[in-house]
Amino acid sequence: MRRTVSADAIRLAIPALSLAILLGAVFWLQPRAMSYIGLNLLFNLAVPIALATIAQMLIMSVNDLDLAMGTFVSFVACVTATFLSEEPFFGVLILAGAVAVYAMLGVVIHLRNLPSIVVSLGMSFVWAGLAVLLLPAPGGQAPEWVRTVMTMKPPVAPMAIVASVVIAVVAHFIVMRSSLGVLIRGVGGNQRSVERAGWSVLAARAAAYALAGVFAVLAGISLVGLTTSADANIALRYTLLSIAGVILGGGEFIGGRISPIGAVIGALTLTLAGSFLSFLRISPDWQIGAQGAILIIVLALRLLLNRLENRDKRR
Repeated sequence: MRRTVSADAIRLAIPALSLAILLGAVFWLQPRAMSYIGLNLLFNLAVPIALATIAQMLIMSVNDLDLAMGTFVSFVACVTATFLSEEPFFGVLILAGAVAVYAMLGVVIHLRNLPSIVVSLGMSFVWAGLAVLLLPAPGGQAPEWVRTVMTMKPPVAPMAIVASVVIAVVAHFIVMRSSLGVLIRGVGGNQRSVERAGWSVLAARAAAYALAGVFAVLAGISLVGLTTSADANIALRYTLLSIAGVILGGGEFIGGRISPIGAVIGALTLTLAGSFLSFLRISPDWQIGAQGAILIIVLALRLLLNRLENRDKRR
C-alpha cells in the first residue's frame, strides 16, 4: 500500500514539477510576469481548457476516447453567444439536450459495442455542422453574467488560477471520493468485477458521458465569457489539448487510471506553454511543437518511473 501511495504521489509530482519549471523559466525570462496581471495574462484561457480536460478525463476513465471534444465545445460556444445570450430559456434547453445526447452516446457505444473513436469522430462532424448553422461567421455576444464571472478579480490570485483550483477540487471529489466516481473508475479498471458486484455498467458509462458533457458545456460557456464572442472553429484544438492534458497529468488510456488534480495541472502547463510563446510573439506552429515537447518529456519520465516500479516489485 505504501508503494502504491508513493508511486501515485510521484506520478502527480511529475506534472507539478513540469509546471513549476516552466513557470520558473517564464519568470526568469520575463520578470514582469511575476505579478497579478502577468499571471492573469499567462493563464487567461486556463479555465476552459481545464474544464475540457476534465471532460476528456471522464471519457477516458471508462477506456474510451472523445475525438469530438473540440467541435462540441465550439458548438456550445456558439449556443452561448446566440441563444443563451438572447433567449436564455431556449439556450439552457439546447445545452441540456446536448448533455443528454452525450449520455446517449455512452449508452449506444456500450450496447452496440462500438469503438468510441469512430462514434466520436462521426459526432464531431455533427457538432461542427450545427455550430456553422448557428454562426456561419464569427459573432454573437457573451451573456452579461458569464462575462461578469469570468472577469472577476479575486484579491489573492487571478480568476483563472482560483477557478482552476476549484475545478480540480470538485472533479477530485466527484471522481475519487464519491460512490459514482468509484463505479466509473471501476468500469475502466475491471468491468467484470463491477458486473459481478451487481452494478450496472451501462448506467455507469452513461453517467460518465453525461458528466463529461456537463464539463464540456461549462468549457464552452467560460470560453465565450473570455472571448466575448464565438465562431464555429473557436475550440477545435481542444480535442488534442484535452487528451494531452489528461496524459500529462498522469492519466492513461486504459485501466481507469486517472488523476483529476493532475489533469488540471496538465491543462495549466499546456496553457502556460502556449500563452508564454504567444507573449513572445512566436509562431503558433512553434507553440504546438513546444506543447508536444513538454508532453514527450513528461511521458519519458513516467516511463522511467514505471520501469523503476517494476524493478522494485521483482526484487
